[in-house]
Amino acid sequence: MVKVIASSLRKGNVVEQDGNLHIILTAENVHPGKGNSVTNVNMRRMSDGVKVIGRWRTVEMVEKADVDEREYQFLYNDGEGYHFMEPTTYEQLAVQEDVIGDQKIFLQDGMKVFMKTFEGNAVAIELPARVTLEITETEPVVKGQTASSSFKTAILSNGAKTMVPPHIGVGTRVVVMTEDGSYVERAKD
Repeated sequence: MVKVIASSLRKGNVVEQDGNLHIILTAENVHPGKGNSVTNVNMRRMSDGVKVIGRWRTVEMVEKADVDEREYQFLYNDGEGYHFMEPTTYEQLAVQEDVIGDQKIFLQDGMKVFMKTFEGNAVAIELPARVTLEITETEPVVKGQTASSSFKTAILSNGAKTMVPPHIGVGTRVVVMTEDGSYVERAKD
């Protein structure tokens, strides 16, 4: 355990509070016009999975656990969870769906991710910022709409929905952000 200042806490950190270890889900520093700045965090108690809200003054010291962060490769998903392999040791790790969260829709076979583990258990996962997917369903392309700033709904090959420019049609490969599923650009391949 290491003592760190509360304002430095981020998603995926493991902290000790009241004798229990917690994984941080969200952290936000609030600076009111008057009074002390505070750090508000939503976290999950690792022993039983209960969600807890924490609040510290930004200058307070908090006990932070040392987590191992390594690159893993996604293999497959089954009833036991999502399976990843560490590429140098070939050690496999099964991760529960609640650790991956909403990002699970963007997992692809062989995708390299960064996984934070604590005592052999996965506590947080970081996917690549962007993925390339194919559009399977959208409204037809309308001529003369290339300069328009409007967007239309499209369904991607993984089942996710995103908003794309009107000149993009079915079968086009596009790049989307894994954080929120937003359209970035047409794929260059």
